[in-house]
Amino acid sequence: MSERVVDLGFARVDVDREARQGTPEVVYGPGKTAGEIAAIASALLARNTGPVLATRVEEADARTVLAAVPGGSHDPAARLLAWRPAAPGTFAVAVVTAGTSDGPVAAEAAAVARALGLAVTVIRDVGVAGIHRLLAETERLRAADAVIVVAGMEGALASAVGGLVAAPVIAVPTSVGYGAALEGVTALLAMLSSCAAGLTVVNIDSGFGAAMAAHRLAHTATRRTRRTLSPPPPTPAGAEAARPGGRP
Repeated sequence: MSERVVDLGFARVDVDREARQGTPEVVYGPGKTAGEIAAIASALLARNTGPVLATRVEEADARTVLAAVPGGSHDPAARLLAWRPAAPGTFAVAVVTAGTSDGPVAAEAAAVARALGLAVTVIRDVGVAGIHRLLAETERLRAADAVIVVAGMEGALASAVGGLVAAPVIAVPTSVGYGAALEGVTALLAMLSSCAAGLTVVNIDSGFGAAMAAHRLAHTATRRTRRTLSPPPPTPAGAEAARPGGRP
């Protein structure tokens, strides 16, 4: 049996996740020291072949981690550390923001999706207060295999996009907005209550969660394509006669 968990004392690293889900465990940076992030990343890199990511890592800690575990890169806007990012694939994801203030959450979603091998297009500042801005992007939205919608305030952009496209829509409420926005709760409830059927809604400010949802869609599509293209197994001798209606 292959190794499934590496016990570092302060963390039990799930090194079997790539085999189960198609991508290694992702390290959540907050609450961990730079040394702990480096140790976990090293364990993952030694036992996996796919991208190794650490989220929500600020620049000072990122420099320390990269000094200890070279070969990676840090995206300061997304606060993402990445080693061995996947080559761009064909599964296309559009990351759409309602306003400029939603940018940091969108940056995380886009960076994580790219590191996992998704083809990402970012469409900025098309909130419903100027609906013509969104409608002008309809063609690009409909070209995507999945759309990640990042919006605060009342979160209406997710419903508008959900009414325009057939592809899966992954909605990310952000904590952007004045008092009654309740730090993203209003957008979250609006997205959960959307009349655009079939929206997927992730947690407040979770660009990472949205990217992982898109990755799961892409991973499933890839597996289905491989099964379709695989030749059927050979028919055993005599099997035709054993089937109802088969001739001996």
